[in-house]
Amino acid sequence: MEDTEQFSIHQTRTEDVIEDASLRPTTLREYVGQQKIRDMLSIFIQAAKQREESLEHVLLAGPPGLGKTTLAHIIAHEMGVNIRVTSGSALERVGDLAAILTNLGSGDILFIDEIHRLSKSISEALYPAMEDYALDVVLGKGPSARTIRLELPKFTLIGATTRMSLLTGPLRDRFGNLFHLDFYTSDEITDIVKRASRILSISVDNDAAEEIARRARSTPRIANRLLKRVRDYAQVKGQGAGNFDIARAALESLGVDMHGLDDLDRRILRTIIEKFGGGPVGLNTIAASIGEEMETIEDVYEPFLMQKGFLHRTSRGRIATDLAYEHLGLREGSDGHRKIV
Repeated sequence: MEDTEQFSIHQTRTEDVIEDASLRPTTLREYVGQQKIRDMLSIFIQAAKQREESLEHVLLAGPPGLGKTTLAHIIAHEMGVNIRVTSGSALERVGDLAAILTNLGSGDILFIDEIHRLSKSISEALYPAMEDYALDVVLGKGPSARTIRLELPKFTLIGATTRMSLLTGPLRDRFGNLFHLDFYTSDEITDIVKRASRILSISVDNDAAEEIARRARSTPRIANRLLKRVRDYAQVKGQGAGNFDIARAALESLGVDMHGLDDLDRRILRTIIEKFGGGPVGLNTIAASIGEEMETIEDVYEPFLMQKGFLHRTSRGRIATDLAYEHLGLREGSDGHRKIV
């Protein structure tokens, strides 16, 4: 059998990264969705500016692609300060953290993506930095080692995480503002698709925008990615016109179904049903069966499958729901086992 490349709506291409940056709103007014978070941030930012103080530290939690990084940049823009971006896995030594913090200006923002990946030593070094704006650095080793305290400018730490449970309690408690981003409504995703199409000069009608939104897993990043794939398809197959028929044909050719499930989503559900009788089955067993990382399944795929009601997560393992059987075209036979229709 000829090998074919499997498409995933979570794939990131270089040109997508560049274009995604251009699609990001720069103000809270332009930001679509997360209304409660926007309202609270607006109040906190105005209050901090009126007092001429730095904003209290902010923790943004939620599944990938919902706009945590975008919100961090918006906060910096609204506060009128600079932002320094890094990730939890990139900070390996306390010296790396010290180099970044000592180069921040007063009121500047340090954004740490995937902050739950910070090592224990880095997390502990952040405690005095966040509370007292000071960093304790140990010089030397053994009996001759000594500790010096570096005074830091008053800064704002914004952390983003997809796994709140992995953050230590002391670190989590030092954030004055904690927001959890939820999945977007279909109308909000439609508005995001329309906005992105105008910025990218892509011709899509209202029906096409709604079709893309319907299959975008309630996630802006995926909606923008699907829009660009529809653009490619329309350019070759539809003379550049992105109407409903073109959008549906493009998305179906990518294997993205009406509920937004892609090939790997369906493989996860089929594995649970066909190999393990519908569950319960452990996450590590599922990962080994489909050749995927446990963290990828848990962080990227499971939240949406659970939100849509296709999957239950229990203490004994994962269980496929009746909706999953129905969606995959399965029925219950006379022997009590479900079979492919």
